[in-house]
Amino acid sequence: MSNSSSVAMNPGVVIQPLNTNASKLLHGNPSAATVDAKIEKSATDFESILLGSWLQQAEQSFGSLPGGDDEDTDSGKDQYMGIAMQSLGTSMTASGGIGIAKMISNSLHKAEDARVGKSQASDVK
Repeated sequence: MSNSSSVAMNPGVVIQPLNTNASKLLHGNPSAATVDAKIEKSATDFESILLGSWLQQAEQSFGSLPGGDDEDTDSGKDQYMGIAMQSLGTSMTASGGIGIAKMISNSLHKAEDARVGKSQASDVK
């Protein structure tokens, strides 16, 4: 009989969440440098995707002239333009972007610092 079936048969059994020590054993305790690198990468990836999406929408809005011929209905054109706009967004972010990655990174660093501080305070107790 598995543990999950015994819990189902005993509705009074309460499953407790993992405490911080068990969580550390399962998930490891990543170094501060690893966490910082993940935060920076996530923030810049988000800004790149956002800029690529904005550029793609702008290209679609301004890419055709009113009353112009719509003969450029090549099936691969939209895919190539999407890839090009995403690449442009990535390049813009790599060269400083518009500041969204920095704002997100700062916010995530503050949240991580608060989480680590709270975790260390609970470990002391």
